[in-house]
Order: sequence, then C-alpha cells, then structure tokens
Amino acid sequence: MDSLRRWMDEKGVRKVKVGAIDVDGVWRGKYISLEKFWSAAKSNMGFCDVVFGWDLGDELLDNTQVTGWHTGYPDTPAKVDLSTARIIPWEPDTAAFLLDFVNPDGTPFEASPRQLLQKMGQRARKLGFLPKFGAEYEFFLFKEGPQSLHEKGFKNLTPLTPGMFGYSWLRTSMNAPLVHALIDGCNAYGLNIEGFHTETGPGVFEAAIRYDTLELAADRAALFKTVVKEICAKHGVSACFMAKVDPKLPGCSGHVHQSLWNLKGEDNLFHDPSEKHGMSQLMRHYIGGQVALMPELTALYWPTINSYKRSVENTWAPTTATWGLENRTCAIRVIGDSGKSMRIEYRQLGADMNAYIGMAVSLAAGLWGIENEIEPPAPVLSNAYEAKNTKPLPRNLKDAVALLKNSERAREILGEGFVDHFVRTREWEVRQYERAVTSWELERYLELI
Repeated sequence: MDSLRRWMDEKGVRKVKVGAIDVDGVWRGKYISLEKFWSAAKSNMGFCDVVFGWDLGDELLDNTQVTGWHTGYPDTPAKVDLSTARIIPWEPDTAAFLLDFVNPDGTPFEASPRQLLQKMGQRARKLGFLPKFGAEYEFFLFKEGPQSLHEKGFKNLTPLTPGMFGYSWLRTSMNAPLVHALIDGCNAYGLNIEGFHTETGPGVFEAAIRYDTLELAADRAALFKTVVKEICAKHGVSACFMAKVDPKLPGCSGHVHQSLWNLKGEDNLFHDPSEKHGMSQLMRHYIGGQVALMPELTALYWPTINSYKRSVENTWAPTTATWGLENRTCAIRVIGDSGKSMRIEYRQLGADMNAYIGMAVSLAAGLWGIENEIEPPAPVLSNAYEAKNTKPLPRNLKDAVALLKNSERAREILGEGFVDHFVRTREWEVRQYERAVTSWELERYLELI
C-alpha cells in the first residue's frame, strides 16, 4: 500500500477510475475520489449488482437468480485488484484499477467472468501447467460518433477507409495520427501491441496483443476494446467489434493463441520433437477436449445473435468442430514447429467475444481433454468447409443455448453457478430477438403481403 501511494503521488494522480466487466463483455465502472479509493483498497467497496441483472441496453432481465426485483438489486462487495494499477494515458491524472466481485464471505462471485478465468487459471496450475495466451482482434472503424450512429439508424455509415485493401501500407499511413494514437495509447496502457494492419474490407483493421500468462492476457484483451473506442472517439471515429457488420464482407474475428508451459514458464509443453508434427501428447489431448466440447460450448464462444452470421462457408470463420496444421479453414489451427512457437490458434472466437469467458472456457475444455486423455479426430488437410464426418457447430444462438443448458460437462468444468446465470442471460437475448421486427421483415413484407 505504501509503494502504491508513492507511485500515485509520483504520477500526480488526483482521481481513480474503477471497473469490472459484465457477462456481455462491457466494462461497467465509475470515477471515485482518492479518499474513497484508499478506503476501498483496504476493505472492498459496494457496487450495484444490477450489472448482473440487465442486458446490453440496460433492460432488466426477468429470469435471473443472482439478482433481481426479488433481491432488491443490492450492492455486492467488490475487491480492488491493486496489481492492475495503470495510468490512463489520455487522462494522465487518473489511475485505473480492475474490480473483482465477491460474495459477502469473500469467496468469488460465480457469475463474474473475471473470476471464472481466475478459477480456470488456478486449475491449470494445480495440474502443473502455466497457460500462456494472446488475443488478436479485427474491427471496423467508421467516421461516425454516437450521435450520428443513432441519427442514421446504424445504416449507411462512412468507413474510415474505402475499398478492400488488406495489409495496406498506404491506408495505415494515410490515417497515421489515429493509427499511432491507437498503438501508442495501447502500449502506454500496458496492452502491448505486437502488430497492427488493415484487413480486407472498408475501414477494417486488425491488432495483435502480445501474449502473456493467462490472467494478464485476458485483462489486456478485455480492456482492448474499450480502449480502442475511447481513443477513436477523440478522433471522431467509432470502433465496431460486431462479429458480422456487412453480409457481403468477412466477419470480425477474435482469435486466441494458446499454449501450456511448465510452472516456471521455461518449457513449452505443447512441443515434443520426437512426436509427429512436433505435437506432444499433451497438446493432442488438449485439442481433443476442445474439439469434443466445441458444439455444446459454442454459446459461450458466440454469445450474440449476430455471432452466428459470421460462421459462413468460405469466409475465414469455422462452421464445424475441426482442427488442422496451419489450416485457416478449421476452428483450431496448429501453428509452429519449435518450443518457442508451438501453439494453437482458437479461431472459433469472434471479435464480439467476452475475452474472459472465451479464454476461460477454451482452456477448461483443453484441460478436460488432458485429464480424460481425449484423442482428437484426424486433422483436416484440405478445405474444412467440405470435410466429411465433422461435427457441425450450432447455426443460431437459440440452438447453441439449448446445447449448453443440457451439457453436464459444461457444468462440471465451469461450475453450476456460472453456467446457470449465463444460460439465463442468453435465453433472454434470444427472446428479445424473437420479439423484434427487423428492417429486413419490413422491406420484404410491409408492401407486398
């Protein structure tokens, strides 16, 4: 605490921003005074648990158990994670800290995504593994602000750059002030950017965040989206991380790279030069677990109605539970041939993922595969979209939620409390969609039916 006080004094901190991520992957937080912060740092603080009782639009869910009108939406204790201290580069007098929701007795709040991730990290270490993860995101940038987005009804938006121009040296240079602000801002915020480039599509960019141990990687991935939105807003630009923005364009991925190391972080346990393709038995079983559980866990990876619009043949997103060596048509791509580089790229995840949930669940599935010695099916050597004898992934959120709800294995590896709450939130999301009258329906039926 004393060293933290000195650090904050040296940085000229005058206020603090604290926050936590909800089930939808949205940061919920507030500014607090220094006096309030030091009190919270010693004995926790109260945070209204409605953040677990409403949806993306702050509509109150009617089916939750963890909170609701039946509980009165009380404050739940929130513990300040002092290890997450960082200065907000674009608010230099403000320090930021992440919160962990806990029960009154101090135990983790089961519905919290960050606690789920920490639980999986602890489980991996008990098994003797140090998980190292890294995320990369694709996202659209539009020359719009919140006001213009709403005024236009989210249609006919102006992309930051025109045309299809992936890996464009020119487009990034043309927008250098914003590109440098994003890279420098993320780096200053501790979100170490390894690569940044345009992707195929108007205004589409991709950023790769440097890998690290699971917990650090998840914090960085979860913070990345809100950081990009904050920096872009200062340049009159809006960032979009929807899985599928335009039916004529590829969707936006949120691929997660993964490997398991010994507890000292010195040896990559996925690599074994004596085995075929350099893949250790441990790695095979890890992949085996992920492939076996992929369909029933899909709702956790693809959490929105829109998520499933990305999963279309020949658009770089998987449609089946498959894996392959350097094969981007598969849900899991094995990369590397050395102890330094051997890893998997979990390609099912999209840019709309909740990073804590996506990382925690894919790790849990891999660990389940190791514990049960699950051998994976044969790798797909050609186009996975045309491969035979593969398990199809659910085609919509309703079907995916039904699979998850009935999955005993999901409750076994993730915990009854988390799965139950998540299922309830997704059932609500499905119901909201089923009640909606879309512009497609109006354009198709209003005049002619």
